[in-house]
Amino acid sequence: MKQKILGTQPLNVDIASLLLRLIFGCMFVYHGSPKLFGFEQISAVFPDLIGIGAKTSLALVVFAEFFCGIAVAIGLLSRLTVIPIFITMSVAFFIAHANDPFQVKTLPFVYLLLSSVIFFLGSGRYSVDNLLFKK
Repeated sequence: MKQKILGTQPLNVDIASLLLRLIFGCMFVYHGSPKLFGFEQISAVFPDLIGIGAKTSLALVVFAEFFCGIAVAIGLLSRLTVIPIFITMSVAFFIAHANDPFQVKTLPFVYLLLSSVIFFLGSGRYSVDNLLFKK
């Protein structure tokens, strides 16, 4: 047991992947649900950062945060559904908060990094992907 705790080998990559996906996905659902359910009110003040219109921008953010957050949490096409989240967090970090101090933009930065980790790690054994695509 001491060797497992102090060793360099992972204890269980699939459980780590599950926990990462659940925490990450649920945090995005948490951030996306107010935008989804308050869409009309928020769209009136939502910034058009990339020149596609405020409503379209907000719709893309809702898709990434809420719907892709659910898909990542359950492990459904995780590598694909984390891409819109990565893009959203890139816009938040590099454009929306470009002139802000790093303390203000740490959350988008952490989400940007974690989306990269999930992309490379994949869904793992405890996922819908495993049920659908298991050989």
